[in-house]
Amino acid sequence: MTVPSRPLRRVDRERRFDLRATALFFALLAIILCVLVFLARTAADIVERRPLWAGSVVVVGVAAAHLCRSRWRRFSAARYARRAAEALEEAAERASESLDATAADDGAPSDTVPTGSPGREIPLVVAQPEPEARVPAGEEATVVLDAPDDYTELDPDGFEHAIADLCARDDCREVEVVGGARDLGADVLAISPDGLRVVIQCKRYGEDNKVGSQDLQRFGGTCFTVHEADVAALVTTSDFTAPALEYAQQCDIVCVNGEGLRAWFDGTGPSPWEGPGAEV
Repeated sequence: MTVPSRPLRRVDRERRFDLRATALFFALLAIILCVLVFLARTAADIVERRPLWAGSVVVVGVAAAHLCRSRWRRFSAARYARRAAEALEEAAERASESLDATAADDGAPSDTVPTGSPGREIPLVVAQPEPEARVPAGEEATVVLDAPDDYTELDPDGFEHAIADLCARDDCREVEVVGGARDLGADVLAISPDGLRVVIQCKRYGEDNKVGSQDLQRFGGTCFTVHEADVAALVTTSDFTAPALEYAQQCDIVCVNGEGLRAWFDGTGPSPWEGPGAEV
C-alpha cells in the first residue's frame, strides 16, 4: 500500500519576514508620504497663483508617467529596503572586523614602524637612557668649578654664580644669587654651616684695577643694616687699596683678594666665614 506524498512547497527565502527590512520599508514610506504632502501643498499654491503654468506641468507629468510605466511596475519598495539593510549589515561587519584588528595590533608589542607602503617596515630604534653618574656611599657630590685664573674671563653675572658655587661646595645652605641693578650691595646670600648669615659682594676686576675704599663704603652701608649680615665679605679677582683695607678692618668686613680666592678654591685657605674678621 502506498501513501500519497504531499508535494512540498518550496520556501522562497527572499520573501521571509525580516524585521530590519520591514522597519526600513516603513521609514522610507513615511519619508515618501511627507514628501508627497509637501509636493501637494506646493502644487496647490502653484495652481492658485499660476494655473496655466500648473496645467502645463500636469500634462508633461502625465506624458512622462505613461512613457515610464514599465519601469514603475518593476519598482519594489520592499526589495530596495532589503538591499539597504543588507548593505548596512555588511558595513557593520567590516567596521567590527577593523576595530578587532586595531585592538589586536595595539595589544601586541612591535619593534617596527610602518612606512606607508605595503610589505615594507623600518626597525624602530629605541634610545636607551644614559646611565646616571653614581656617587659612592658615604660621599657627597661636589660642584665642578673652573680654575680661579679663569674667573677674570667671566662676565659679572657668571662670576657671582661661580662664588655661589663655592659657597654651595663648602656646605652652605640657602645659597642665592641676588646681584642686579637694585641689589643694594649684595650679590650672594647664604647660610654658613655654623648658621651664620653670609652676605657677599663680588667684584670681577683686572689686576691693575683694585677695589677702593668707596666700594667698601657703599657695601658697608647696607650689608649689616639692610641685609642683616653676620658675616659680610667682598670677594674680588684683583686686590684692595690700603684705605679700603683700613675701612674694612674698622667695619669688620672680610676682604678676599685674588690670592685668597685661589686659596679658598684649592682648599688651602679659609672661606670668608672662617677667615680673620669673620668671628661673631
